[in-house]
Amino acid sequence: MSLQMEFEHRSKALIVRLKGELDHHTASTVKDRMEEAIKRSNCRNVVLSMKDLVFMDSSGLGVILGRYKLIADLGGKMVVCDVNPAVYRLFQLSGMFKIVSMADNERSAISSLGVVS
Repeated sequence: MSLQMEFEHRSKALIVRLKGELDHHTASTVKDRMEEAIKRSNCRNVVLSMKDLVFMDSSGLGVILGRYKLIADLGGKMVVCDVNPAVYRLFQLSGMFKIVSMADNERSAISSLGVVS
């Protein structure tokens, strides 16, 4: 299975929806497309929806951490939402939740950013 990405601008945030598998085969594409979308949108806040992400490995963690740093350097925030149990466990084991915030769904993620228009 490959990975599909969808981008949407809502409430002064860039929503990135991942569908499929985020692994070493797709990581560089995700990195490049997210960076391009962040720069093009001029948004400093990102919601990363993993509702349809069925698999992620450590390469995915690296992509997320790198985009988190990019957003933080711009003075913004990143919130991850709709994380399935397997990916949630990977986040727990890696300590990622100590760095990146998590929300149950897109609505609560946008609300937590404090950018609701």
